[in-house]
Amino acid sequence: MMSPNLSWIILLPLLGLGFVCLVPSDKPSLIRRISTVSVFLPFILSLWVYAAYDHVAGGFQFVQNIPWVVPLGISYHLGVDGINSLLLLLLGAASFSAVLISASIKERIKEYHLLLLTTVIGTYGAFLSLDIFFFYFFHEVAAVPVFLMIAIWGSERREFAAMKLTLFLTAGAALALVGLLALYLAAGLGTFDLVQLQAQLAEHPLPMEVQNWIFPLIVVGFGITLTLWPFYTWAPVGYAEAPTAISMLHAGVLKKMGAYAIIRFAIQLMPQAAHHWMPFIAVLAVVNIVYCGLVALTQRDLKYILGYSSCSHMGYILLGLACFNVIGLNGVVYLMFAHGIMAALAFALTGFVCDQTKTRNLDELGGLLKCMPFIGTCFMMAALASAGVPGFGNFVAEILVLLGSWDQYRWLTVLAVLGLVITAIYLMKAVRLGFQGPLDTRFAHLTDTPTLVEKFPYVLLLALLILVGCLPSVILMHIDSSTKTIVESIR
Repeated sequence: MMSPNLSWIILLPLLGLGFVCLVPSDKPSLIRRISTVSVFLPFILSLWVYAAYDHVAGGFQFVQNIPWVVPLGISYHLGVDGINSLLLLLLGAASFSAVLISASIKERIKEYHLLLLTTVIGTYGAFLSLDIFFFYFFHEVAAVPVFLMIAIWGSERREFAAMKLTLFLTAGAALALVGLLALYLAAGLGTFDLVQLQAQLAEHPLPMEVQNWIFPLIVVGFGITLTLWPFYTWAPVGYAEAPTAISMLHAGVLKKMGAYAIIRFAIQLMPQAAHHWMPFIAVLAVVNIVYCGLVALTQRDLKYILGYSSCSHMGYILLGLACFNVIGLNGVVYLMFAHGIMAALAFALTGFVCDQTKTRNLDELGGLLKCMPFIGTCFMMAALASAGVPGFGNFVAEILVLLGSWDQYRWLTVLAVLGLVITAIYLMKAVRLGFQGPLDTRFAHLTDTPTLVEKFPYVLLLALLILVGCLPSVILMHIDSSTKTIVESIR
């Protein structure tokens, strides 16, 4: 079987961006078609990479390594293992769905798709990079367009949301940059190459006192992206005021870059500091779960409920990272994928409802299942998935995290289970108030998505959630060798 060329996953949306630049602004349908093809082809390539990856052999595969700035040890180094090949698949599905759903954008369509494609390019580059410099570069390429898209195409409080998101994520990126540069200097190899750093630091770990001050810089820096408590407050308002596609991509995919970076650059390269600091992070993780869940319980705005819910569920990822066992880390990677698909689906459905009803307030909604049976049914299934009902991917992922944390953090695990109960309450409340009961006469004229093409992105995301929920081996068999390698290296 011919090996896939990973560079094409980045180059195809980059070529699409170039073509969109050349198309006049008065041809929106052509711009949309180019943008759709530009994210569809990388999605197909990500499926190929996932299928072609040899999980028995493990390790990084399909590697490309081209020296770039040799004196500083910077190289264009791409590769995938069981973890980031799964995240490529997540990004492919979410970005393709996000572009299809962006048909509702009617103003400044060319600029919108240019920024959206830039975000996709940066995220693909970050997940593929095995060079710390290029990871950080692509991380920033993905982040910058988000600020602009919220400020231009967001809803009523878009300027405030964009500014708050910018301040928090810039602060986190600056902290992480200081930590990564300190790691580069402390290692003394003169290289940003992740593979070389892993090999060197496994044999000759950094002194404990050095690890202990670099580790929290990286964890907190990228933890802000992951909505680590108490630095999460940018996320609910950011997701609520963002255009639907950005809510889907940021809540579903971009925040997972934070967890991915913590695994690669903090836990794997500084395991002694991880054992010292991660029990404290486990406590903050449970605060994430319970506190953000309780705040979601008080909300009446549908997008704010999903925003706080997303912050709450990141606590399970942080708790799993603190376990240092294969079961917990498998649960983390599984949840990164399952939550990403579920969040993209939930925000897509909410965006459709808001576009049709012109309100996000649950007190003004009700009975929408009568006029929107397809959208209402999909939303109910997304809510069940988020609540951890068996049959969906989130159930498998959360069970693995809870089993992985039980021996080390028994009381914290009990509180994390309480978080699942809270999740079920606020999501069922949202379903009852928004979609059940009598239909308001103002919405009697509303209809569902009329065509199969418009239904497709919702069906795609929902099908993936059910597939990985009913066949967990599709993911577990794929990621197990990579998570075992990481756990063995940090014990």
